[in-house]
Amino acid sequence: MTPQNNHGSHNNNYHCYYSYYCYYCCLSLTIEPDLTDFGCLMSYFLNCSQGINQELSDVLNELWKLDVNRMKPGKDYKINLQGKAGFVAEGCNKARDSARASLFAYINENKLKSIATYTHFMNLLDNYEMSTGVTEHVTQEELRENHLFLDAVLKTEVMKCAHRYLVSKGRAQSDPAQFKSQLYDIWFKLYRRNKSGGDDSCGFEHVFVGETKHGKQIMGLHNWVQFYHQERNNHVDYKGYNARNNKDTPDEDDHILNLQFSWNGLVKPVGSCFIGVSPEFEVALFTIVFLLSDGRVTNVTVKVAEYLLEIVVYRFGHSIGTSYPKMISSNNRDF
Repeated sequence: MTPQNNHGSHNNNYHCYYSYYCYYCCLSLTIEPDLTDFGCLMSYFLNCSQGINQELSDVLNELWKLDVNRMKPGKDYKINLQGKAGFVAEGCNKARDSARASLFAYINENKLKSIATYTHFMNLLDNYEMSTGVTEHVTQEELRENHLFLDAVLKTEVMKCAHRYLVSKGRAQSDPAQFKSQLYDIWFKLYRRNKSGGDDSCGFEHVFVGETKHGKQIMGLHNWVQFYHQERNNHVDYKGYNARNNKDTPDEDDHILNLQFSWNGLVKPVGSCFIGVSPEFEVALFTIVFLLSDGRVTNVTVKVAEYLLEIVVYRFGHSIGTSYPKMISSNNRDF
């Protein structure tokens, strides 16, 4: 990705400058790296060697700073990581339980319900048929709930920043109504995931709610709020965290987790989700990655806060098929 530069006569080659802020969204500073400064030099070449998309990292870090609705670990919620999950082959629904207790030990539900984007988000979680192959029928009330959620998201500084950036890249119109329509098609437009039958899925259902392939395999379910609700209602059983052999365990303050769980008796051997971030942050992040690429599958490495992540997005026509983060490392801990 070649950055656009409207702030002077800087060289636009990715390897010739370093952006400290997203200059598309706020006042910022974009300069050539000071190669006489050892710390700057090492950071610069480390990012290059790790294949980090620096421009996208800058944008996502700006979104991270603007995410005032992100929950604080240890205060607004507490998770209990427990043991490391064992290997489970795809299609097998038996897994060793390395976590006798729930993943979420505590969530401040009053705070969740006091924030508009969370409230409207949670209203959407019971709007879908779980299994593919079962045609979705959207009621007028559900349609209204979809629009209320998008309206709430579009009012946040996170999504306003994402919108400005996408406009600057020529990937969105500046008119808010047109952008909302674009978001609706990306996230809520129904499509046929199963070859036979009617429209049975959409991006929002797959990513945030979760679904099953003919009732036999878990697909999606990459959202911490939905995970918590399903766990609280005894539909989800957390089996443990995922990490490669001989690597450090994740931290209970981490905002991203690779994990294993069962959902209504079906096992997802490897899953991943953000923890504690707001709905608007996830919608903004995945929308940006989706719109910046025309490929069927996009894998991009970014550094957000202290997290080195791989963001994965699958395209289903003009809509999202799936999207999720994968933790690579945190605070130099390699997973």
